[in-house]
Amino acid sequence: MQPIKPIKLGANKSSINEKLSSAEMGKLWATYMGNSMSKCILSYYLQHVEDNDIKSLLENALSLCKEFIQTTTEIFQKENFPIPKGFGPEDVNLGAPRLFQDEFYVHYLKYIAKAGLSIYTIAVPIVFRKDVNEFFTHCLHSTISLMEQIKEILMNKGYMIKPPIIPVPEKVDFVQNDFLNGFFGHVRPLHALEIAHFYDNIENNVTSKALIMAFAQVVKDEKIRELFERGRDGTAKNVEQYMKMLLKENLPAPTFIDDLVTDSTFSPFSDKLMLYHKMDMFTMKIRAFGNSLAVNGRHDIGALYTKSFIKVGVFVENAAEIMIEKGWMEQPPYAIDRKKLASN
Repeated sequence: MQPIKPIKLGANKSSINEKLSSAEMGKLWATYMGNSMSKCILSYYLQHVEDNDIKSLLENALSLCKEFIQTTTEIFQKENFPIPKGFGPEDVNLGAPRLFQDEFYVHYLKYIAKAGLSIYTIAVPIVFRKDVNEFFTHCLHSTISLMEQIKEILMNKGYMIKPPIIPVPEKVDFVQNDFLNGFFGHVRPLHALEIAHFYDNIENNVTSKALIMAFAQVVKDEKIRELFERGRDGTAKNVEQYMKMLLKENLPAPTFIDDLVTDSTFSPFSDKLMLYHKMDMFTMKIRAFGNSLAVNGRHDIGALYTKSFIKVGVFVENAAEIMIEKGWMEQPPYAIDRKKLASN
């Protein structure tokens, strides 16, 4: 498996006096935070991997994390921007026993690669400074290359099934009055985009459930454990509902991967890292539900995603409250508080 080549950024900005925009600051900050967390997790995974193909995949992913951290740090230093604390050696115990089987690492990498792509695809159209634009374009292309390696291993090792096959349309057609029906009257079959998003949400959530189950197993703080257990049970219910929608159409769906979590109760990660990670992953679910709602037509599917959206939103809010209470949540760059200035 070939390593993904790093980029050499051009030293010139679009303008010699050009400052970072809010979009550039925000996306660079998010990139640093996410990759500093992933560096800890992938470094631990590499302590417990036997399959050489999966080991090479993890090494490629870790190499990208380190490169992205280095580049964002260099840009921040040029602008006298304070380097975020993020996550470091104090947040990972590389000597902890194995918590996951090798196969889990591949599913996990696909999930976090999707998260990375969601940051970089939004960044590219809204960043303008030459060095930052080059960086995010490189992040996007590198993560796509990593995703291709991930998919190749998933398929070659038989770790997943492809999205369901449906017939090719015989002709161009137009929808009828029952297109939106979901609860009453004739309910049409799922269309291709609805199937694609159910498949994607199931795939995301089976990985999310296995991870939060593992975190609930090893976390030290009881309040965080209770939150993880609620998140685990809610995720399981969502997955079962999405699977049911595909099974009604006699279509296959990805399956749970809980068996890839070992029985270890010794935590490899700090409570802070695990809570931040699950808050971040559940935030990604909100994005995914929004995309799913945008292409949906049936009322019953819309209601299902809306309920999921609300439940996930509550989890994210509860996680944020604990992060704030414990002094763990870093403040992203923010605008001037004009009201505060006026009161001084």
